Amino acid sequence: MRPVYVAAAAVHPFGKHPEVKAADLGYAAVRDLFARTGIAPGQVDVGFGGSTYGGSLLAQRVLQRVGVSGQPVYTVENACASGAAAVHLGWQAVATGQADCVVAFGAENLTGFGGGTLPLTTGDIEIEQGMVMPAAYAMRAQRYLHDFGAPPEALSAVSVKNRRNGAANPRAHFQRAVSPAEVAASRPIADPLRLLHCCPNSDGAAAVLLCSAELAAQLPTAAVRIRASVVRSGRFHTGYRDMTWPDITERTAKAAYAMAGLEPSDVDTVELHDAFAIAELLHAEALGLADRGQAHKAVTAGEFDRDGKVAVSPSGGLLSRGHPVGATGATQICEAYWQLTGQAGPLQVPGAQVALTHVTGGGIFGVDNGACAVHILTTD
Repeated sequence: MRPVYVAAAAVHPFGKHPEVKAADLGYAAVRDLFARTGIAPGQVDVGFGGSTYGGSLLAQRVLQRVGVSGQPVYTVENACASGAAAVHLGWQAVATGQADCVVAFGAENLTGFGGGTLPLTTGDIEIEQGMVMPAAYAMRAQRYLHDFGAPPEALSAVSVKNRRNGAANPRAHFQRAVSPAEVAASRPIADPLRLLHCCPNSDGAAAVLLCSAELAAQLPTAAVRIRASVVRSGRFHTGYRDMTWPDITERTAKAAYAMAGLEPSDVDTVELHDAFAIAELLHAEALGLADRGQAHKAVTAGEFDRDGKVAVSPSGGLLSRGHPVGATGATQICEAYWQLTGQAGPLQVPGAQVALTHVTGGGIFGVDNGACAVHILTTD
């Protein structure tokens, strides 16, 4: 396996764009990527595009508009991990020597669903009985608060931190800080979750250029190395499931740390899957950023702030940046790239040299989540 580099990143700002189709959002991000690097369409060896609701052949529809036509192109669907899975497949292509230049992107338009919970897989026994994502995370939150004696205010601390971070992010869906009182006063969704404990349905897109060391040296943009790229699926079983321990995140992270030769203590900045406030606590523990049952204390103490022990979701995360499902994993890579190249502006984590991205999703019977992706990027 040879080294793989991210040599450029581009994001179409997240938000409500009802008039812009997923393919148009993806095109805007990929076009920006080409402009930043100056690469020609013929230099692209393969393309991967992630989307959950974007329709058939989304990647082909996007890439042919920038002139990538005739090369192998793949449209990837892997629930919330779709964009990250596209990056993972691009990483594989470069790492194994099958490609020197890869475009990987994610794009989604959720405005068309008109709000509310997203439609999930049909024909699933749990989903047919009403297991939508807010309900699942509410159960996880109830169990976590009960088992570890965490106060409900710890959930609000996550929302306040991430909305504060997102207020400085020009790419974020929400760019306004909120107070604990505002979170507590927002309308109930599924006890103990309130509206401001939940991410919005967003529209947006993100794209990255993955390449070999040789090509990275020829480009005008800075490059960072992908030290680990791991995707795992949920382990199926029909018995008891621990609602407070995302096993899929733990397994994926352990494999990524081993691949990178790093430990959780080496990580400077993290973009994780905080689709609901409780998710940051659960996944932070599974990623090794806090001991079991202690993440609620860490976030309250400021350990996850931009200038804390480890910066968790300095971009604002899904709670503030938004969650256009297929684009989320790709935009996490973009945010990590800008952090490691010192281009994060007001979001910059001082001295960031190691970044981790994590996304997981897909509610189906018998597993905690359907797919999970973890990437670790470094400045060398």
